Amino acid sequence: MTRIALFQMCSGADAEANFRAIAEAAQEAQRGGAKVLFTPEMALLLDRDRKRAAATIEASDYADYPARLAALAELAGIDIALGSMPIAHSSGKWVNRAFHFFADGRAPVSYDKLHLFDVELSTGESWRESNAYEPGSHLSIVEESAVGRLGLTICYDIRFPALFEELGRLRCDCIAIPAAFTVPTGKAHWHVLLRARAIEASAFVIAAAQVGEHEDGRTTYGHSLVVDPWGEVLLDMGSEGPGIGYCEVDLSRIEEVRSQVPSLANRREIPKLPAS
Repeated sequence: MTRIALFQMCSGADAEANFRAIAEAAQEAQRGGAKVLFTPEMALLLDRDRKRAAATIEASDYADYPARLAALAELAGIDIALGSMPIAHSSGKWVNRAFHFFADGRAPVSYDKLHLFDVELSTGESWRESNAYEPGSHLSIVEESAVGRLGLTICYDIRFPALFEELGRLRCDCIAIPAAFTVPTGKAHWHVLLRARAIEASAFVIAAAQVGEHEDGRTTYGHSLVVDPWGEVLLDMGSEGPGIGYCEVDLSRIEEVRSQVPSLANRREIPKLPAS
């Protein structure tokens, strides 16, 4: 059994305040016996006001945060799976980048969000992530984490099952899906999508989420979850507010499930339609 902690956050536009919250959570999680602290998407900076966000991201000291988070993981004695933070990109846009920082000081592993959230919701909400962000270009797996082979994804990636099938084929034990889900899409799809991704990858899914009313005016769904490879929800932190939740992850459960329903082993290439 490996004990993990999920930090359900209500991040805002002050990166330093968010960093301090993560630091306090890391220390508390380590005292609680956790080996890894998982944080949500945009844990370090959540701000849809792109002019204001740009001023933060372009400030000279902002580039120090990855090194500070790496030092924090060592100091606190716990791996920190930072759900993501915006990072300046050579294109002039940003990337939505996740990091896995190690307690033992190893170089961090990073992942840039592949699928960008460009949607028009029936509530009138409009999101155009691609206006400010470049999509990622490759998969990332943390090969030797405290929870085995850990696949990295971010939020909207959850809607693209081929990604999770590939992470399952690559024998990931756990998959992180940090998120800042809207309330309408969260109510409709969050639980069912997370359970489906765990089942089809035959892996644990660990999904730390943003929650509540944020400084930039958005409201997020919460319900940070851990789901086992059979699709059973082991932890649901609800939507009452920020906090730390703990869960025990039993990696032996993975082979048990894969032996019962060997869908990854049984997969065949999908044939094309016959020529008309």
